[in-house]
Amino acid sequence: MWQALSVESWKARGRSDLSKVFPTVSDIIEQVRREGDPAILRLTARFDKVELSDLRVSRAEIDEAYSEVDQQLLDALNFARTRIEAYHRKQRPEDVTLFKDGESSLGWKYSPLSSMGIYIPGGKASYPSTALMCAVPAKVAGVRDVIACTPPPIHPLTLVALDMAGVDTIFKCGGAQAIAAMGLGTQSVPRVQKIVGPGNVYVTAAKVLLRQEVEMDFPAGPSEIVVLADGTARPENIAADILAQAEHGPDSACALVTDDLDLVKKVGTIIIDSVQKSDRQELIRSSLKNSGYIMVKDMMEGVSVCNELAPEHLSVQTSDPLSILPFIETAGAIFLGDNSPVACGDYTTGTDHVLPTAGNAAVHSGLDVLHFMKRSSVQMLDMKTLEELAPATVRLAETEGLHAHAESVRVRLKR
Repeated sequence: MWQALSVESWKARGRSDLSKVFPTVSDIIEQVRREGDPAILRLTARFDKVELSDLRVSRAEIDEAYSEVDQQLLDALNFARTRIEAYHRKQRPEDVTLFKDGESSLGWKYSPLSSMGIYIPGGKASYPSTALMCAVPAKVAGVRDVIACTPPPIHPLTLVALDMAGVDTIFKCGGAQAIAAMGLGTQSVPRVQKIVGPGNVYVTAAKVLLRQEVEMDFPAGPSEIVVLADGTARPENIAADILAQAEHGPDSACALVTDDLDLVKKVGTIIIDSVQKSDRQELIRSSLKNSGYIMVKDMMEGVSVCNELAPEHLSVQTSDPLSILPFIETAGAIFLGDNSPVACGDYTTGTDHVLPTAGNAAVHSGLDVLHFMKRSSVQMLDMKTLEELAPATVRLAETEGLHAHAESVRVRLKR
């Protein structure tokens, strides 16, 4: 349960074998493509054991959900929503177009996507925080139509969070069939430009298979944390962060990267004692099979190891975490210092908790406002600049055999 790990064993753990579920998911996608709503209703009855007559969540159902949620929970959701909105508003990019009469200018402008689909996992658990994390940035970006799919029966908290976040339409639909519905469109579910949100292996496989039909975010699978710590760290905090991540599910993974063997022993002892007292012992034990520690000779080697692991969450608990930050290159979210539990990032700091996993932080950023926008370059030339650009433009165009390109420049010089 508390074991030595290697970089290779961690990375191998993170490689989901999507190919095993591709045939099943491909069949689901084709059913939705052919039939639309009837396929969704049939698959929902099969996988979720829920018989539906309508996929759309009504206003009455949303209002009823509000009545079933405790006021303190409503206040907590609203508190989190406000902080998420404030943080993401700071991410909104500014257009750069410095036009002046008669002068040339280059620049760029940002525009929101027109439609988005968000996927919120469901089933036995409720994820209102993920609803906020996916929908609020989309609305901050200015997306006009935001729809959401989540498996039935939908928990009242999830419905309330989606409504608070400004989602326009909510559908009772989960799994690969939900991704297919949003990516292809059905009689009830509109086709969207892009889909975001975490999910299980079937959801991830559907995203991979539908990438040519609809834009997707990034692989966001089983949760993970790496803690980089030296001998000054409190073992109680490290153990608490690891146990918190472990309770996400049996496929979660946690690693301590350190140069202090005594710290390893203390953290391991606390974890073992805590698991024995936990009422979720079986789940956490299963998760901790993927967890352990990696010994390094010093913190700079530790940073190199963390960059190679490219974890979803990286917690830096060292004597001077700010001195470590400039060297960190690959992490979905970074938590600096003793007082920065990942749990706060999951709910209330305002940063987004929808993050790349399984090493994908090496090439992907976590969800943010820019995922919901696109950028266009802008150029406006005066005659003087056109004359300066013309010789090289014409020569390059004719070299490539694109004579009409060259003529489109020359014709403007004849005026």
